[in-house]
Order: sequence, then C-alpha cells, then structure tokens
Amino acid sequence: MDTKTQPQRNTAFKKEVFEGLTASPKYLSSKYFYDKTGDKLFQDIMAMPSYYLTGCELDIISNNTFTIGELFRDRENGLDLIELGAGDGKKTKVLLKYMAENNFNFVYKPIDISENAVELLSNNLALEMPLLKVDAEVGEYFEVLERLKGYNKRKKVIMVLGSNIGNLPHTKAIDFLSQLKDTMLSEDLLFMGFDQKKNPQTVLDAYNDETGITAAFNKNILTRINRELGGNFEVEKFNHWETYNPETGTAKSFLVASEAMEVTIEQLQLQINFEQWETIHTEISQKYDDKTVSWLAEKAGLKIETSFTDANEYYKNYVFRKA
Repeated sequence: MDTKTQPQRNTAFKKEVFEGLTASPKYLSSKYFYDKTGDKLFQDIMAMPSYYLTGCELDIISNNTFTIGELFRDRENGLDLIELGAGDGKKTKVLLKYMAENNFNFVYKPIDISENAVELLSNNLALEMPLLKVDAEVGEYFEVLERLKGYNKRKKVIMVLGSNIGNLPHTKAIDFLSQLKDTMLSEDLLFMGFDQKKNPQTVLDAYNDETGITAAFNKNILTRINRELGGNFEVEKFNHWETYNPETGTAKSFLVASEAMEVTIEQLQLQINFEQWETIHTEISQKYDDKTVSWLAEKAGLKIETSFTDANEYYKNYVFRKA
C-alpha cells in the first residue's frame, strides 16, 4: 500500500477546504466525507432499502458474472483489473471469485482515497481469497491516471463502480473519461456504472433518509475539518438538504447554516462568516440516460461496447473501448 502520498493528501485537503470555504457560494468536496467514520457511515447508507444503487449494481454483476468475466478474460497474456474507488469491494468480490475459480491469470489493483477502506479490503481479500494477487494503492483518481499508462504490457480492465462518475459535472466527467481513454490500448476495457434517470422521488429518497445517516455522512466533512485542521464548526447547527432536477438529472447535497455564525480554522488561519441559511454545496450525484452516456463517450474518444441493466432499469453498467 502506498502511504508516501499521505502528506500530499493532507496538503490537498487544506488547499481545497480553504478554496471552497472562501468561495461564493461556499462548497466542499464529497471525496473528503471518507475517513474511518465516513467509511462506516457509507456502509450504513449502502444497506438502506431506499439507497437502491448498491443493490442494483450487485444484481447486475451477480446475474451477468459469466458474460462480464469472459469479456474481461485474456487467455494469452492475462490481465490487470484496476478498480478506482474500490471501497469495501462487495460487488467486485463476485467477479473476483468467478475469475479466481476459473483460472484467470490476473492481478487485482484496488485504488481508493480512503486509507482505511484500502486496508480493510486488502485484509478481507487476504482472508477470503488467499491466492488472489492484490496490489492495493491509496490515492485519488486523477493522481493515479498518469501511472495507469505504465500498465501497457498486457490487457487491462479499469472498473469504476457505484456511479462515482456522477460526482463530476459533465465537463469534468468528459475530462476524466478522456484521461482514462489516454491510458487505454485498443484491447483494454473500461467498465463503469451510471445511475439512470428515474422517478424523482426515488432519487430524493436515496439521498435524504429519515434516519439521518446521509446527513451524518455529509456533516462528517465538518467533523474532519474540526479534528484535522483545528476548526470549531458547531456541526449540529447545520442541516442537510437534498435537491433533484429531473430535467438535468442532477441531485445536489447541501449543508445549510441554521443561524448566523463565525467559524475559525486554526491551521488555515481563517475566519469564515455564515449568514443564517447560507449553504455549503457538498456533493453532486448526476443521473443519466443512454443518450447522455453516448454523448459523454463520444466527446471523450470512447465507444460503448455493450451495457447491462437491472430488472427495473434503475442503473446501468457500460463497457467502453477506445474509439
């Protein structure tokens, strides 16, 4: 596991918190929800009946394991299976088990921004599939893209599950997909999940549970700022708020100050004033249809090879090649 980038990530956290909280309107990046507490809260979110994304994608992979696995297989040279944002690996384990039991020659490389998640996944895989070759790494997507170009000796399959692409607005998604394309050779595949447009209430319910787990997940970024950067946010004075625009397919999460306040962040030598009901934008969760995904792929220099969906057509996994 790569721990050399830890100071680098701390510097990035400081820089991005400073930029986000001094901007107008204020914003913070959802990638910083994730630490030991955030990882556990996200596990709880994925277990909620209203959070359909995990169950849909697990169904897709479980019901199409053979087809997906054989699409990945390279009988001659084997392959590198690289997963960005691996998390707990619950869905991926279905494929890993199939590949391990059916004589695939491959190395699994999970990458995640959360050191805690990478450590837990590596330890679990060592227990559950001791013969599996795992080369885990801590890092952000954009950090590792350049290094992916070095994986050019044999076929590679890049996986991005959980509709993580949805955390990027379309312009940044095209940039991300373009950079992925630049790491790919003609035989390489990109296997990526895209949450689909659906009943707006279904979307809102997924991100705004009554039990408050999603609210706690969003507020964890303020707790991290307090702990790691010497902030004095009164976390309980912020409300979590979710919106969804069915026209654009954009779900947005906000933290809303319930009263006027002044916040100090010691390590940034920063004082921030909040008006009552002022917002911090924390997350975007984009929803898609086939037309939008085709457009993104075309702009990024990719082509859709095939796709898989669940019984309700709530969610799709697309397979891309370099155009």
